[in-house]
Amino acid sequence: MLRQMILGLVVLGLAGCGKQPAEQLRVGTWKTQQTIQPFAYAKFLPAGWRCEVKPFTNPGDMKTAVLAGSLDASGTTLVHAILSGSRGEPVVLVSVLCNKASALVVHAESGITAPAGLRGKRIGCVPSTMHHLLLLDTLRRAGIEAKEVELVRVDFFDMVNALAHRQIDAFLSGEPYPTLAVKNGIGTVLSYPYFDDSIGPINAGMLVRRDFIERKPRAVQALVTAHARATEHYRQDKAAWIGDAAKFGNDPAVLELAAANIELAWDMDARFLEQLGRLGEKMKELGLITQLPDWNTLVATQFVAEARRELAR
Repeated sequence: MLRQMILGLVVLGLAGCGKQPAEQLRVGTWKTQQTIQPFAYAKFLPAGWRCEVKPFTNPGDMKTAVLAGSLDASGTTLVHAILSGSRGEPVVLVSVLCNKASALVVHAESGITAPAGLRGKRIGCVPSTMHHLLLLDTLRRAGIEAKEVELVRVDFFDMVNALAHRQIDAFLSGEPYPTLAVKNGIGTVLSYPYFDDSIGPINAGMLVRRDFIERKPRAVQALVTAHARATEHYRQDKAAWIGDAAKFGNDPAVLELAAANIELAWDMDARFLEQLGRLGEKMKELGLITQLPDWNTLVATQFVAEARRELAR
């Protein structure tokens, strides 16, 4: 009897050894249509992999979660990635997330028709984002110093409400909030303030911790390839993109309009790397950083290179 029980336990043990635990990825992003790809990773990960997506409203909070190890990867604005790299934080950019998606909006009854009219106004923005940098550059080109306006920290999701209640006079934010403000009759788009071709409309990317790459390169590759496949899926199927983004609670009609100002992305080609370098120089020029990051440690292109090969097969 004892011999049979031992044999039974051995058989159970061998059966259990044959079943590998699922690989788990924890990813942070915003619930917006330009940062939607992580919500589709599960469809494109290898068999046996799972992905838990945690929504955030602030890129700083996501970066903190990555550094703390509670996230394996997160979306981040490229401005925030460069800022982190300039401080020597152990973070690495492994893919692009989106381009464009920004707009400068003023209250519909403000009477402001040009950036020069922003002097003395309260402007909503999220610090250390591409929108923040674009706002500073817009003000500088209009001859307005930052001290001549009141920069009000408002989360992207609260921009339209703050504008409607006249808590701010303008905001520079990501979609779909500029389009929503216009459609609701609350705001008017003053400009789509992208940089010239030297920097272009680059916006956000995906960030991981350096030791995560060292410990789990297969996981990083699985994530980046899933990101590339999810991006291409939404690029090729706009109805699926709009339909999935509407699940975040946004009006599909607003998302359709906002889509014209959004470009989903994943690759980091030579042109992107040049633009990223010039973005760092612009940040230094505007006083957001005092030194440039070490680009060789901040950016890892081998994962998008492999994703390119996998998508070409």
